[in-house]
Amino acid sequence: MGAGVIYDRVALIGLGLIAGSMGLRMKRDGLAGEVVGTARTAKTRDLAVGLGLCDRVCATAADAVQGADLVVLCVPVGAMEAVAREIAPHLAPGATVSDVGSVKRAVIGAVRPHLPEGVQFVPAHPLAGTEHSGPEAGFAELFDNRWCLLTPEMDGPEVARLTRLWEALGSSVETMAPDHHDLVLAVTSHAPHLIAYTMVGVADDLRRVTDSEVIKYSAAGFRDFTRIAASDPVMWRDVFLTNKDATLEILGRFTEELFALQRAIRTGDGDLLHEYFTRTRAIRRGIIEAGQDTDAPDFGRGPKR
Repeated sequence: MGAGVIYDRVALIGLGLIAGSMGLRMKRDGLAGEVVGTARTAKTRDLAVGLGLCDRVCATAADAVQGADLVVLCVPVGAMEAVAREIAPHLAPGATVSDVGSVKRAVIGAVRPHLPEGVQFVPAHPLAGTEHSGPEAGFAELFDNRWCLLTPEMDGPEVARLTRLWEALGSSVETMAPDHHDLVLAVTSHAPHLIAYTMVGVADDLRRVTDSEVIKYSAAGFRDFTRIAASDPVMWRDVFLTNKDATLEILGRFTEELFALQRAIRTGDGDLLHEYFTRTRAIRRGIIEAGQDTDAPDFGRGPKR
């Protein structure tokens, strides 16, 4: 049985992969009475409507939030404060504002001070995505069997209602403190992305290996690095600048581990390498058993459409 209409009007501020996927799922399953988006150019507005992401698309965020009972900020973390300032005077009394940013403490500091009394802010982070961006990248199944983390400062009916929406979108939902979220994501997402960017950059700089050889002979590990490194550069720039402390902490730990492995390779310490790789292999099995990836040869990342 469907969840029914959860919000009468949802405003999606920014129409990239996440917002597009939310819009498609809400419209497909009737989770919102109306889905409104915003885009600056007429071309993008027409494209979003043509793709079925929204019922209508406005030229400004201020227009899009009029009468909305849920507003979701789907813009890069560095743009959150400017958007919050723009929409604040136009928010409906009793509305809920949320977001989909990969960092939570900085977003709370950027958004909450600008919201009027009576408007609740419930930060959220869906742990879903691909290396693609833009309105065309969205698909309704993006959030299936994925987690969405909420970091509210207090519990209440707004949190329960937003939880219902994310569950209806296909996600499992969990709440956690903003600072803990930022540390967890530094381990599971932010530092790995930076390492992927670095490895691809090393390949590009290593002139003794030609570009054609890097492309032609890429093994699975490097291919996954390039997939990660193809992610939206604006989004990831903002993530690292706003989650600086947690990311630097994890990178420090990573550097220590890397030095230990370098030493083991240099000294021929096969026992240490075997023990280390056995332990990390078990973590991979745990991810598969939790249903967060697959052991298929292409890791389930073949063409979906």
